[in-house]
Amino acid sequence: MIQIKTAHEIELMRASGLVTAGALKAVRAAVRPGVTTGELDAIAEDHIRSSGAVPNFLGYHGFTGTICASINDEVVHGIPNPDRTLVEGDNISIDCGAILQGWHSDSAITVSVGTPSAADAALLEVTERSMWAGLAKAVAGGRLTDISHAVEESITAHEHRYGIVDHYGGHGIGTEMHQDPHVLNYGRAGRGPKLVPGLALAIEPMVTVGDPATVELDDGWTVVTKDGSRAAHFEHSVAITPEGPWVLTAEDGGLAGLAPFGVTPRS
Repeated sequence: MIQIKTAHEIELMRASGLVTAGALKAVRAAVRPGVTTGELDAIAEDHIRSSGAVPNFLGYHGFTGTICASINDEVVHGIPNPDRTLVEGDNISIDCGAILQGWHSDSAITVSVGTPSAADAALLEVTERSMWAGLAKAVAGGRLTDISHAVEESITAHEHRYGIVDHYGGHGIGTEMHQDPHVLNYGRAGRGPKLVPGLALAIEPMVTVGDPATVELDDGWTVVTKDGSRAAHFEHSVAITPEGPWVLTAEDGGLAGLAPFGVTPRS
């Protein structure tokens, strides 16, 4: 079932979202050659717990990390490892979430280690912009696939033929991390459930430089591209409000990211 929240419950989700935003900010600042994904995981867990929240990834179906740390051709769900060290030229997707007073938040960024190549910089820019294109369509009165179509259209507008990962996508969020509805990153607009105030969604495009086909590794978690091409992943949790989208996991509520699309978030 799709969970519709009250205005007060959305405020509680915003508090959770700010915890996750702070954790990602702290982890981003620590990304450098020589740091391990296990060290990054510890930074995120410390921030979340010191904020009075708990990590929602840790222990989820047996997952052993506070963050998902996915490097280069790893799309999502990479397991943090104290023996895995970042090197110059890596890209790392950092996915993180928190539970505060029973309410979940979920967000992800992809960061280049050191100076990115032109191809890596373009991949990250295309993926992040497509997320914001989708978030800009999270408005009352629309339909769920308005978001999906906006993400797809943003990605396919580029001369390079980027891949849009299938099977994985966004989701509802609230008193559980993953709720209905599933949010595809492609599709025709004007379909699916109506977007109404109180609906909260996690929008998360996953984009590849090459073929979007993926395979899950033997660890039962890490998803990689079949052709070994690099991938990027960005995510924000957003609430639909009468005043517009409220990006719960963005410190500014989405003001800067939505501005290029002519959308003003709830402040």
